[in-house]
Amino acid sequence: MAEVRNRKVVLKRYVTGYPTEDDMEVVDGTVHLAVPQGLPASAVLVKNLYLSCDAWMRGRMSKRDETITVVNDFVLGEALMNFGVSKVVDSTHPDYHAGDLVWGMTGWEEYTLVTQPASLVKINHTDLPLSYYTGVLGMSGLTAFAGLFDVCKPKKGETFFVSAASGAVGQIVGQLAKLAGCHVVGSVGSDEKADLLKSKLGFDDAINYKKEPDLGAALRRCFPEGIDVYFDNVGGETLDAALLCMRPRGRVAVCGMVSQYNLEDAAAGVRMCNLPWLVAKRVRMEGFNVADYLADAAYYRRFEEEMAGYLRDGRVAYVEDVVEGLHGAPAALVGIFQGRNVGRQLIVVARE
Repeated sequence: MAEVRNRKVVLKRYVTGYPTEDDMEVVDGTVHLAVPQGLPASAVLVKNLYLSCDAWMRGRMSKRDETITVVNDFVLGEALMNFGVSKVVDSTHPDYHAGDLVWGMTGWEEYTLVTQPASLVKINHTDLPLSYYTGVLGMSGLTAFAGLFDVCKPKKGETFFVSAASGAVGQIVGQLAKLAGCHVVGSVGSDEKADLLKSKLGFDDAINYKKEPDLGAALRRCFPEGIDVYFDNVGGETLDAALLCMRPRGRVAVCGMVSQYNLEDAAAGVRMCNLPWLVAKRVRMEGFNVADYLADAAYYRRFEEEMAGYLRDGRVAYVEDVVEGLHGAPAALVGIFQGRNVGRQLIVVARE
């Protein structure tokens, strides 16, 4: 049984406020290239190729007192976790065999023992870049697809606003809204990203919120008749400003709250002043979790086929921000909260 190096990114300490690179550490261990004997259930050993890097990981980097959380806190000294693309090395599960390409929850490390193989998804479209399964054909794409069509339910001719619009989810949901016949505007944090939305991703307009002293005024300028659908990735001031601009019977899909993730004191967050407009304008605001849709294999396969078609015929463009090697992973994660990434942030561990 061969033993090889297993480099991994671990959490050194629980985080308060904004994470820093020093909160994480790249360490070397070893791994045997076989599923250990004596496990209580079947398992799959995978070699990780591409790893997703997302703002939602921040929640798992703090020690939380709540008894109910969507996902558990990271364990100090153990590899961070996220979705990734992997190749099966060894398996005791009948559905997976050496050489299979899969995506699913895995460690920020070179090799991961997956003890819940049912969470893995086999990759069908190997003619498309494998890295796409960290994003547009994986969790991010499914989030955009389900959030738009199951929660927002857009109609042709409606106005659509999305925050964090050049990110992993935002870039996809904006393009899908365009395909649905909406007038689409996205908010981003730089002129470079605003130009990307309009020149490459087909958005009708873009707002660089960092240049807008009054975000509400910017929204009224872009949506003189109001917003029918708002896809919220950031929460805070942007959500509050958008609520004031919603049209009667508008819809708000709450996908993320990145502006709130690093608050040292939740009470220091933005005071929402415009919630009463939900009542006055009969606006529906709904949160959702992509895990509900990923658990439905038929739903995922339908999404995968549809999205693969959009990518092949050019109706959806996709932007990746690639970091080579696990040594660059801590800086990549920290950079998300500083707005450094353009597109889906991903880590290349190996290309085979």
